[in-house]
Amino acid sequence: QVQLVESGGGLVQSGGSLRLSCAASGRTFSTYLMGWFRQAPGKEREFVAAISWIGGTTYYADSVKGRFTISRDNAKNMLYLQMNSLKPEDTAVYYCAALRRIRANNNYDMESDVDYWGQGTQVTVSS
Repeated sequence: QVQLVESGGGLVQSGGSLRLSCAASGRTFSTYLMGWFRQAPGKEREFVAAISWIGGTTYYADSVKGRFTISRDNAKNMLYLQMNSLKPEDTAVYYCAALRRIRANNNYDMESDVDYWGQGTQVTVSS
């Protein structure tokens, strides 16, 4: 079993920044591809960013490119999402995930492509 615990969410004004963290336990963190997803009220869960363990290649949804940065620290079993220039439309519950594979086209199947989910952390961006 793998446990993922997110933290760092909160209320921030438009244009502000937040840094989300995801702590992993139960299995060697470095063996997983990792990603962030989010789900806004009344909407489907959507892909935000992912990072590979070979070469550290990163992938981003078009909606967050240039504003968000995903990173990982294998020594600390931590995954991060730095969010800058936040917009009200970024408001959602953010989930970290252990991925079975990276989808270069960002079209993830939430069942077959994700092995484990965190419980989520709320991010609210006010106007």
